[in-house]
Amino acid sequence: MERSLPPTEQPGPVNNLHNLTVREILDEMHHVDDDVQQAVREAMPALALLAESLIDRMRNGGRLFYLGAGTSGRLGVVDASECPPTFGVAQDRVVGLMAGGDSAIRTAVEGAEDDPEQGWKDLKAHGIKSLDTVVGIAASGRTPYVIGALRHAKSKGMLTGCVTCNPNSPIIEACDHPVVAVTGPEFVTGSTRLKAGTATKLILNRLTTATMIQLGHVRGNRMVDMQLTNAKLVQRGARMVSEATGLTFEDAKTQLQAHGSVRAAVDAHHEDNART
Repeated sequence: MERSLPPTEQPGPVNNLHNLTVREILDEMHHVDDDVQQAVREAMPALALLAESLIDRMRNGGRLFYLGAGTSGRLGVVDASECPPTFGVAQDRVVGLMAGGDSAIRTAVEGAEDDPEQGWKDLKAHGIKSLDTVVGIAASGRTPYVIGALRHAKSKGMLTGCVTCNPNSPIIEACDHPVVAVTGPEFVTGSTRLKAGTATKLILNRLTTATMIQLGHVRGNRMVDMQLTNAKLVQRGARMVSEATGLTFEDAKTQLQAHGSVRAAVDAHHEDNART
């Protein structure tokens, strides 16, 4: 019977966890997490295909929508929410939607993920268009909220993808570009916030970072469009301006605050030099 279960639901490799010492628990967790990097590595070709198609659409004004439930939904919300401050894009360029709404980020909403129509309703509430891309996130690969939305989006010609940790799961057939990271049984059986969650976070990081680099929001390896929302980021931005222009740190900081972004400050400096 256990062999018929999907990998993320099969019994974990270490038994009698309640009898282990704290150090033994930590060491065993560290050991089983080795599975994650290999699983993500094997998913890279599929992720590249999704990213390339996504980038083409976003260059033409399309947006990226994540949908998920539970841990998967929260990871999508986190990745989406970090794009504006990191890359300076508008809040609606990458959107994370979660079964049960924003309140489910902190508190589970019972049964929210079981409605196969609600995901599409949530997308329509955000005015989804043909150029947009929908990426469903479901470690189990069988979340109705996610699968229903992907099927609707795919039927209307939108680009669709998914991130899952279970091969041969229904979500794979529901989208154009499935990204499958087979992380196997969890340390605590069925707790996909562990290995599956880690793999999902790595994949989402790669997807949006590669996309934003290709869209021009990074120069060299610097976040030239980052939002200057606190003192730490102003300091970081001033260092970047100083490195790119040769200005002293204080002069670079003055230019940064005058122009509002690293990109604008550096470009203004080069333009001034070109005129003199």
